[in-house]
Amino acid sequence: MALDGIVMANLTAEMKERLEGGKIAKIAQPEKDELLFTIKNQKNTWRLLISASASLPLIYFTEANKPSPMTAPNFCMLLRKHIGNGRIIRVSQPGLERILCMEVEHLDELGDRRTKKLIVEIMGKHSNIIFCNEEDMILDSIKHISAQVSSVREVLPGRTYFIPQTMDKKDPLTITQEEFIDVIGHTASPIQKALYMNLTGISPIMSHELCHLASIDGDHSANEMTELELIHLYRMFSLMMEDVRQGQFSPNIVYRQEEPVEFSSLPLTCYQGNGYRSEAFDSVSSLLETYYASKNTITRIRQKSADLRRIVQTALERNYKKYDLQEKQLKDTEKKDKYKIYGELLNTYGYELKGGEKKLTCLNYYTNEDITIPLDEQLSSKENAQKYFDKYNKLKRTFEAVTDQIAETRQEIDHLESVSTALDIALIEEDLVQIKEELMEYGYIKHRRAGDKKPKITSRPFHYLSSDGFHIYVGKNNYQNEELTFKVATGNDWWFHAKGIPGSHVIVKTEGKELPDRAFEEAAALAAFYSKGRENDKVEIDYIQKKHIKKVAGSAPGFVIYHTNYSMVAEPKILLEQC
Repeated sequence: MALDGIVMANLTAEMKERLEGGKIAKIAQPEKDELLFTIKNQKNTWRLLISASASLPLIYFTEANKPSPMTAPNFCMLLRKHIGNGRIIRVSQPGLERILCMEVEHLDELGDRRTKKLIVEIMGKHSNIIFCNEEDMILDSIKHISAQVSSVREVLPGRTYFIPQTMDKKDPLTITQEEFIDVIGHTASPIQKALYMNLTGISPIMSHELCHLASIDGDHSANEMTELELIHLYRMFSLMMEDVRQGQFSPNIVYRQEEPVEFSSLPLTCYQGNGYRSEAFDSVSSLLETYYASKNTITRIRQKSADLRRIVQTALERNYKKYDLQEKQLKDTEKKDKYKIYGELLNTYGYELKGGEKKLTCLNYYTNEDITIPLDEQLSSKENAQKYFDKYNKLKRTFEAVTDQIAETRQEIDHLESVSTALDIALIEEDLVQIKEELMEYGYIKHRRAGDKKPKITSRPFHYLSSDGFHIYVGKNNYQNEELTFKVATGNDWWFHAKGIPGSHVIVKTEGKELPDRAFEEAAALAAFYSKGRENDKVEIDYIQKKHIKKVAGSAPGFVIYHTNYSMVAEPKILLEQC
């Protein structure tokens, strides 16, 4: 999600605490749309990163430093000239807008005290950093917006700064109950949409959270709500806004297992359960840094794996089409037994024919019912019988060939789907190396040229420790699954796998001990999560001791057979910490 007005209020409170009274020691512009301030306040030194990037506008404190260009851009030079040694006297946020204003006191050329304003607007592609004097006249901005670009507001030196009112939204911090009921209650949109479309700084996720707190279905039309429901919704909304006014923030990130899904400065109770977990942060800056670092890692892995995914998906689609065609061919062979019976009955009853008949009706001694056999009037009964036997033999040969082909195609589909699941599991770039090697081995990717060095494999299986102290290993790909099952696991260790769908092999090392029920449940939950069924509420899991697992001769790595297994249903989630 993007930064909303509530997160900006949290940032404002954090900046007031850390920066007010502090002195600007350094101003840098490491990127075209980015500023990095170094601010000293009492004994502390803070680095404040401000980005007006259209793709990822941000503002937060960071410990990381960034290299600056040899020649500072003009906007950076202007800031250094006016507020390079200035003192931050006030940090504020107008209403619940996604805008933050830093007022800086400095001495001009004559030694007189002056005040300048640095205004940060975090508004998606319209984000900007604007430098104004005390009369709100724009001195410069990191992005110049002319009338040709925006008909709403020019952002150019010499223009007066104002907040554009593109929509008639109400201020959530000052709206009364009567105004709230009037605005929301007369909106035809769903309640959830009505909230963020009519209230400044309220994001869709906070609208969803508010509906959840009020036990209201956010998809129902707002104008269908009763007055009592609207009053109840307003009371829950007032409590939320009171936390914002009092600065009672609870920065947190919601994870779907290992992937960050949402972040907020207020608790997100709408994500409780269903495989979600929440992690609290002491600082909204550390929250933002962690969230976007995690998102960037996942995005980078997806970009790195895009070529592999495309290769796998193309091969899968080709095999799906081939499989459907083979299934159709197999269905056509179902008529073979009928032709065999026709031939046999013609050999039995053909003596009754005198020649020139177009059909023969006789008793089918397999079913004790009459049957009508079409005939070629130009052929004798014996020749008609032979014609049907020829059709039978041809279809029989087709049936045998297509049955083998279907088995091979199904095996290839299963293999490719397992590779696709491994790509979903990959968390770091090293995890992709073994997957690429597997695709190369099976001919989906061209083999490396002679003399090219084989990459070093550094990826290792996931390693967890159960609540009762048992070591649990999870394969990230087919090679690791093979190694875990046939090299790491010993006879009495337990093996887990999602039933009938691609997924990781999960091994629990018993060390000769008996596993408690809790260890079975934790291992099954891991097998469910690291499978193709990870988005389902429940996944059926097969589990069996390793000594009963057999390798399929000639099959791809990680493919096994087993019998007399146990089964259980597990919720796809990670209940343990990685070792």
